[in-house]
Amino acid sequence: MNIRRFLPGLILGLVILIFAAGLLYWRGYRLMQHTTAAGPSPPAPEAKGRKIKYWVSPMNPNYISNKPGKDAMGMELKPVYEGEEGAVKHPGAIAVDPQTMQSMGVQTAKVEVRPLARPIRAVGKVNYDETQLNVVNTKVNGWVTRLYLKITGELVKKGQKLLSIYSRELVPAQREYLLALKNLQTIGKSPFPELAAGARSLAAGSRQRLAYFDITPAEIAALEKTGKVKKNLYLLSPVTGIVTKRLVTQGQYVMSGMSLLEVADLTYVWVDAEIYEYELPWVKVGQKAVMTLQYLPGETFTGRIEYIYPYLNDITRTAKVRLRFPNPGIKLKPEMYAQVEIKSALPHPVVAVPPEAVLDSGEKHLVFIALGKGLFEPREIKVGMEGEGQWREVLEGLKGGEEVVTSAQFLLDSESRIREAVRKMLAPTPMAPETAPAPSSAAPPTPPAPGAPPPKKPGKSMPGMPGM
Repeated sequence: MNIRRFLPGLILGLVILIFAAGLLYWRGYRLMQHTTAAGPSPPAPEAKGRKIKYWVSPMNPNYISNKPGKDAMGMELKPVYEGEEGAVKHPGAIAVDPQTMQSMGVQTAKVEVRPLARPIRAVGKVNYDETQLNVVNTKVNGWVTRLYLKITGELVKKGQKLLSIYSRELVPAQREYLLALKNLQTIGKSPFPELAAGARSLAAGSRQRLAYFDITPAEIAALEKTGKVKKNLYLLSPVTGIVTKRLVTQGQYVMSGMSLLEVADLTYVWVDAEIYEYELPWVKVGQKAVMTLQYLPGETFTGRIEYIYPYLNDITRTAKVRLRFPNPGIKLKPEMYAQVEIKSALPHPVVAVPPEAVLDSGEKHLVFIALGKGLFEPREIKVGMEGEGQWREVLEGLKGGEEVVTSAQFLLDSESRIREAVRKMLAPTPMAPETAPAPSSAAPPTPPAPGAPPPKKPGKSMPGMPGM
């Protein structure tokens, strides 16, 4: 064991004990001098209407007597009246007179059983909802004859024309469908079922081919009605949103499968916020969140937590949380910064105290219980999470309705430690029982004869040599 690690603590404890013993000795010495000079003090008179129960040492509550006198240090015993026996019921309690309590500024608060919630505030960044991103492409080869939008970021509505494409594949497909319809009108009523079924199958296949070319049902219906073949294919916006990317220019030749435009639906947006590691126990999927932005003062947006990423940033020790917010009027724009507040509450009420009532020594947590009539008892507790409104959860050691000290408890803690050290010093040390000499069965020695020299005293001898 490395003693150097514990040496500073041992030295500090020894210094405190020496100081307390010296102070106690000095007070006892002065008191004995005063007692010797003034003579023995008369016994304390009983207070009016109160009866003395017993007498106790002012420095050692364990020293109790049924009559007045002095303790082991020569200090006068103090009377304890009826109703003041709390110090005996609580040996570790500290008695403080009202004047001292007032000068120390002792304040107390009730232990409550209450709901516990905690607001978590973070900075968020508005992003696109990735589930609402759409890519516009073509399934035929051809030329872009017209581009209906000119710039990136332009707002488009669902079903709005984005561009038109001329394709040599599209014209034969429309003519094939018109021929299939004409064949169906001619053979569809044939008395031969096989011929009628083949005509219906050919017409359905031709129509499906046009649908695969992204020709809308309305355009197909217009083709059936008018019988006129169109040379241009119109690509429409799949959602209401903004154009985030434009990868094509008017007059450009495009090939099937090529991405031409990207359109983002901004009806809902994502907000990515960074939550500190110690705040993660308060965050759950589905919790409500409120968001504000500097450029919209006084306006709030309400959303929910949608996902908590399963990893941390090793530099900032934060976890990313994704929230989803509705975006009426497209007020929330990607890349904006926002302030997010998540209000989370524990599922059931808990025992809670004000945080200032808890003394944290690094190894344990203490509170001082106000027992009434100037008595305070230190008690070790086990704390939980800290919530909103200056309350902290207590897992063990307290119950609702008890009263705890919220100020000047450091002075009480110092007094408690000094009295504990004094009690340990004044506690009687058990003595080991003395062992009586075993009775000898040998006969008593015979006195020497008159005139004979006295016998030699036995001495130490080396092994194998007679005693000298």
